[in-house]
Amino acid sequence: MTTSLQHALIIAISIIIGLIPLWFLLDDHSGFIVIVVGSVSVALVLHRLLMRENKAGWEALEVGLMNFKDGEFSTSITYNANNELGRLCQLFNETAKQLRDEKQWIYQRELMLDKVLESSPQVLVLVDSQDVVVFANNSAKTFFNCEHRLEGERFSKLLSEVPDELQQAASNQLDGLFSIQSSIGESQMWHLANGELLLNNHFHKLYIFKQFTRELSRQEVQVWKKVIRIISHELNNSLGPISSMLHSGQILAERVDEPRLSRVFATIEERIVHLSEFVQGYGKFAKLPLPNIEPVNLQVLCARLQSHWSFQYQLNQMQLQADTTQLEQLLINLIKNATESGSKIEEIRVQSEQRNDEVYIWVLDRGEGMSDTVMANALIPFYSTKASGTGLGLALCREIVEAHNGKISLYNREGKGLCVEIRLPNKLS
Repeated sequence: MTTSLQHALIIAISIIIGLIPLWFLLDDHSGFIVIVVGSVSVALVLHRLLMRENKAGWEALEVGLMNFKDGEFSTSITYNANNELGRLCQLFNETAKQLRDEKQWIYQRELMLDKVLESSPQVLVLVDSQDVVVFANNSAKTFFNCEHRLEGERFSKLLSEVPDELQQAASNQLDGLFSIQSSIGESQMWHLANGELLLNNHFHKLYIFKQFTRELSRQEVQVWKKVIRIISHELNNSLGPISSMLHSGQILAERVDEPRLSRVFATIEERIVHLSEFVQGYGKFAKLPLPNIEPVNLQVLCARLQSHWSFQYQLNQMQLQADTTQLEQLLINLIKNATESGSKIEEIRVQSEQRNDEVYIWVLDRGEGMSDTVMANALIPFYSTKASGTGLGLALCREIVEAHNGKISLYNREGKGLCVEIRLPNKLS
């Protein structure tokens, strides 16, 4: 029974009780009955008036609760009578406001999370229990070489088009490192992390692929640098006293008429000079400064290098952002290697092209190329196939490129020769 109806019945009963004495005073009870009927009628009229007043509030509360059920929290109730229904509507409005604020907070967090996931360099793929991709970020599209969104695709179908090493890692649910051999013979190190998530009462599988090649290469280079600095320091400590003693010995030899002593000291001096240059070369690699980024004109740079080295150049992109001195050293090392490869001078070329936000530079020759073993180790410090080589030329090239947040790759050309590909970031103006 509603509160308004209860109030109406209480009023009617109160009136009837108040009129009971008239039953005993009146001889004609029909008049009393008329009064009672009138009292009940008044009570019913009051009930109707009360119900009409509350009906709008109840209807609004019902609509608001139905909106809550549908996940819509923007409804507010304007009914504000000072009664139980009014207080209930006020509580509804306070609840709706709190739910709106929490929904907005969650929405902002979801936007931030979505932005982070989409821009993450790691490959993120979420797969449901039916092997259907329900989420994949932009890195995943690049990783699986797809121009369209991956949502709705079968994950097993995507895996069928990637290297076997990756298929095995994902199929075996590997949680750790694995390597992939690229199409140009470059070994890449990847890490796979996976786990199960319960979303909407259904189990999903999350795969996270991260490339570790650059991080491992940088750590490797840092170790080599530390070793080189230690060796250079010890050699310099020894060369200083030896040079001083050599100078003193040469002065004494001049006073003695003994040609053999002069030849001995000349040989020692020659080897000291050679060893000093050797140490300086390694020190240059170990102490490469951070690049001073500035506009560089490749046309001017290549024209300057042509005065010392014979090569051709064809530049579709002539401007880039880089350290001029380090870029010049990079090209000198690569052109020198091309010259020593056995290639004809007219077939040594430098080319460049802008692609999106990167500048590609290619140094091409028609020499002997590289075997798989040599190519796999060519960028490692101290590795050289030349009898008099230091093994630092290409290692320094890699260090310069990676200091610019770029990438260097080697691969044999069709027919004969080698191509060194350099990719440097260069924002389009």
